[in-house]
Amino acid sequence: MTDSKAVPTPNEKKTEKRTSLPTFYRQVVAELRKVVWPTQQQLTTYFIVVLVFVLVMMAIVAGLDLGFGKLMFWVFGGRDA
Repeated sequence: MTDSKAVPTPNEKKTEKRTSLPTFYRQVVAELRKVVWPTQQQLTTYFIVVLVFVLVMMAIVAGLDLGFGKLMFWVFGGRDA
């Protein structure tokens, strides 16, 4: 068994010094320099892939919506759609 408590009391909490704004900015810039940015060709390819995927998903959802709508009209005897 450990001697630690489940919830620390206010006296036991660690007080961490907040990062200053210039230090935070320098760290953000340093992290952004590590990012591997896509080339123009990669960006165009990714855009087209995402656009095609979204269009296909829209077509599937629209088809399901139309099919289920017609099915509901047929089952419940609404006007013929």
